[in-house]
Amino acid sequence: MDAWVLWLIATALLVVGEMLTTSLVLGMIAGGTAAAGIVAAVGGGGALQVGAFAVVSLAMLVVVRPVAARHLRTPAPIRTGVAALVGAEAEVLSDVGANDGRIKLQGEIWSARAYDGESKYVVGSVVSVVEISGATALVV
Repeated sequence: MDAWVLWLIATALLVVGEMLTTSLVLGMIAGGTAAAGIVAAVGGGGALQVGAFAVVSLAMLVVVRPVAARHLRTPAPIRTGVAALVGAEAEVLSDVGANDGRIKLQGEIWSARAYDGESKYVVGSVVSVVEISGATALVV
């Protein structure tokens, strides 16, 4: 079997492993195996293939992985829509319980209910939004 086929198989296995773990490590190493496969396909020797694998894998782990990991975590100021409301504080306008209630959230009136389904929050108390479900804020 040609060397480039073995590198291609290794690349495919690493990509599948990355999809299962989402650690961004196996994917970076898969980039190295793909580079080695390309070197093998154009006729490069074994030492050149291993060198390409090592250099590209290391470069991707050191340079690309930190950037990719940073982009996976969206900081709060960049969140938009209802995602930006999670974690915000709101004032209770009508008692909030397991089934219903009203809060004033960032200047707007929202329907709300207790996140745990048991707690009760009285008018005037301050609650924190844990989740938005449809048009209802789930609060604690």
